[in-house]
Amino acid sequence: MTNWTPDDPFVDPFTGSGTIPIEAALIGQNIAPGFNREFQAEEWDSIPSTVWEQALEEAEDLANYDQPLDITGSDISHQSIEIAKHNAMEAGLADLINWKQMQAKDFMPKSEKGYLIGNPPYGERLGEKETVEQIYQDLGHIMSSYPKWSVYIMTSYQDFEKQYGQKATKKRKLFNGFIQTNYYQYFGKK
Repeated sequence: MTNWTPDDPFVDPFTGSGTIPIEAALIGQNIAPGFNREFQAEEWDSIPSTVWEQALEEAEDLANYDQPLDITGSDISHQSIEIAKHNAMEAGLADLINWKQMQAKDFMPKSEKGYLIGNPPYGERLGEKETVEQIYQDLGHIMSSYPKWSVYIMTSYQDFEKQYGQKATKKRKLFNGFIQTNYYQYFGKK
């Protein structure tokens, strides 16, 4: 739900288990969803095995394994980074994503433009609200110096725009499991 292309840097400062950067690497190299796994439907008699073989060959031909990527996933938790590294390795993408343990407030873009996409803490647990508000404020302060960066944040925190310090270019309602969230989209200047 972004217009990111593999030519631009991609950062997730709240990576958790690494889902967003792993998905970005798959998209960036045009690797088909589920390419590295098996499906129960492959055993169905109604679909000839040649159909599956042809689909797999087509997906392989369309993948661009030589596409260079600049994807970084970071998190305050060392344990989350280790889990994310493991998940990237399981997905066959270990060498495509840079992992770094750090706080979001320490993020500094290294290029004039890029994409920051994240699913930060929502502040719904007892005592987290002030911490989460500070994270949102810090992120807004940092990104205000990088107007060519596009920022996409998914959170259930209703006052995100106020804490971030800027009204989103576009806002969409999404569900993260059973939690209703907003997907705040800030389009970078061309």
